[in-house]
Amino acid sequence: MTTSSGTVRVLLVDDHPVVRDGLRGVLDAEPGIDVVGEAGDGEEALARLAALARDAPDDDPGVDLVLMDLRMPRMGGVETIGHVRGRFPAVRVLVLTTYDADRDVLPAIEAGATGYLLKDSPRDVLVDGVRAAAAGLPVLAPSVAGTLMGLVGAPAAEEPVLSPRELEVLRLVAAGATNRSAARQLFISEATVKTHLLHLYEKLGVRDRAAAVAAAYERRLLG
Repeated sequence: MTTSSGTVRVLLVDDHPVVRDGLRGVLDAEPGIDVVGEAGDGEEALARLAALARDAPDDDPGVDLVLMDLRMPRMGGVETIGHVRGRFPAVRVLVLTTYDADRDVLPAIEAGATGYLLKDSPRDVLVDGVRAAAAGLPVLAPSVAGTLMGLVGAPAAEEPVLSPRELEVLRLVAAGATNRSAARQLFISEATVKTHLLHLYEKLGVRDRAAAVAAAYERRLLG
């Protein structure tokens, strides 16, 4: 989701002011991206989101994307992601942190994060990630994707059975395809792609595209 003008409105959330200053400098220099606020932890982020939503027109959250660290005082990233997705469902969350272990990645994705990047990402990767995540596309740093692919665990008692078409849609989504692009490549309608995605979410027990990709890697449905 973006504004009618195509601008991605970003809220920065990190407990280090110097990090927020650096991110603001990078993002504000990019056309079509506007940093509309900052917060130092999860509680402040939720208050800032509420204030921005109050000041915005009806049905406009005032923010398109929260770019957020994971480990912060008072309220950490995973808890904050859950609150953001529950209270402001139109707002996407892109994690930007230094941690890529599975104990950090999986809870964030399962809580509703659309993407997960690391703070050593190149500038262009960060900017492209912001735009992609704001559009609802899953964004994963290579090491994070590797973490998800490398997860080894006991299989669930009843693994979901995906149809061949659902697997095709899932692979395209994991590669970053939009619904329109997936429909074009599979020679089906966008409505059919959306239906397949809804079935995937139900079978995998997730709520969105990023979580579906993470769950698929975890269960070795992709690789």
